[in-house]
Amino acid sequence: MEQLIKIAASQLGVREIPGDEDNPVIVNYAKETGIAGISNDEISWCSTFVNWVCMKAGYAMSDKPDARSWLRVGEPVNDPLPGDVVVFWRESPHSWKGHVGFFLGLNDDGSKVFSLGGNQGDAVSIKAYDASKVLGFRRVVQTVNIDIPQPVLKLDARGDEVMKLQILLNYLGYDCGDEDSIFGNKTDNALRLLQANNGITIDGVYGNQTKGVVEDLLFG
Repeated sequence: MEQLIKIAASQLGVREIPGDEDNPVIVNYAKETGIAGISNDEISWCSTFVNWVCMKAGYAMSDKPDARSWLRVGEPVNDPLPGDVVVFWRESPHSWKGHVGFFLGLNDDGSKVFSLGGNQGDAVSIKAYDASKVLGFRRVVQTVNIDIPQPVLKLDARGDEVMKLQILLNYLGYDCGDEDSIFGNKTDNALRLLQANNGITIDGVYGNQTKGVVEDLLFG
């Protein structure tokens, strides 16, 4: 679930553009997830954002644009952890309307729920909601099996092992673009960032040291 928060937080500040212009990043959330009906940034996109984050992290999705669709994904939990999905009602508990985001925590008296989500103040943001408006917390599960690529891989390498590395980098939140089996500059930059963030040699080479780090991140 930590990965869900990491990917969602990477989008903080993405905001709707007032007027006729649309933020292409928001429209792309729907395009990448295949969710129909989200053609501009004025249409409610909170569920689309949660779907996009789950897709990037390899977790189960609702595949629907409505917030309450998440009440049918994963398992219900009474003691949520950061990264669990939280669904709120809007207007009425019995309305079809709602909001969905990722649970971050509660305030001191438990009256407020902190949500990291999209379409919160017309942006990806962290916002506090009344706990009395929570319809449920859901724990989603991973659906993608990650294969650990074999070293050594570096710039200009090609093939199945490179694709495994690209899938792994995207899964861990290091955007390397399309998983096209070609170790290009974007894959090199993503790998170097992973190395930098984990305190190992920053050389853009996927060797045994980097392999050990990603194994710790996945299984440690």
